Amino acid sequence: MKAFGLADEGAPPEVIEVPTPEPGPGEVRVKVRASSVNGFDVFVARGLAKGMMEHRYPVVIGKDYAGEIEALGEGATGFAVGDEVTGIVPTEPHLWRGAYAEFVAVPLDGFVVHKPGNLDFERAACIGLAAITASHCVETIEAAEGHVVLIVGATGGVGTYSVQLAAARGARVVASALPQDEAWIRGLGASEIVNYSGDVVAAMLERYPEGVDGLIVAAHVGDGFGALAELVKSGGRIASTVGGADVDALAQRGVVAANVTGHADPEAFGRLVQMAGDGTLSVPITRTFMFDELPRALRLVGEESSRGKFAITFAS
Repeated sequence: MKAFGLADEGAPPEVIEVPTPEPGPGEVRVKVRASSVNGFDVFVARGLAKGMMEHRYPVVIGKDYAGEIEALGEGATGFAVGDEVTGIVPTEPHLWRGAYAEFVAVPLDGFVVHKPGNLDFERAACIGLAAITASHCVETIEAAEGHVVLIVGATGGVGTYSVQLAAARGARVVASALPQDEAWIRGLGASEIVNYSGDVVAAMLERYPEGVDGLIVAAHVGDGFGALAELVKSGGRIASTVGGADVDALAQRGVVAANVTGHADPEAFGRLVQMAGDGTLSVPITRTFMFDELPRALRLVGEESSRGKFAITFAS
């Protein structure tokens, strides 16, 4: 079958031919109709995961998928061939199987859910890892009614979901964004924006001299993390998806911090898919690419033009 990944050690990310996977016990094989681009996928494609995770070549890239069940492994129950589903490729000790392929075999145990009928394949495939990571961030900072929460990287995949989930808890969300994105990010629940092309820290200190209650950092900020963390008042909380939080040092001044890593969380995933299905969570797709355009989509993520989620669609 056709897939996109790393054929061997040192090989560039490209379209490769790999065997069609057979579903093992408790697994299903899904015909992939759509996927999405996450920061983790870019990380793997650029070879940055080498040395951190074992690679079993060929490595197929991609975490999120939506499609139709094409085959059932032994003992796979609760689903039938032809069911429309969405899911996440599970986190494993090694990298090998991924969603950027014509078919993917995955365990049923929490990694596959029925696709709500009112979600198309592209929207269903853009929930996954980004929404789960956002959920973990919002839970980490314990966003609540009356809290002021600054979200840095608010217009990215994780950021856009974080804005919605924090606002749904009643927090006043300040989103780092460009002026041209203000109407869009306010539409997702932000109360105000701070222009990230300017001095974010100075602008926030002017507005909130006593500090903010919560901070989510969902974009690389270089050596600026420390200054952002200083915006959080004693008793506040920080979640970072890009590392940088000195948990022990922040605890010394009464700030709880965590470096959040995206991973498949079956319980959170099922809840978020349901929210998207009933309309309480918007899936912020801004661009859709064909499978053959994956290299371009991967290059764009992380740039100013990559706001929201990028969907990848496969020819049926």
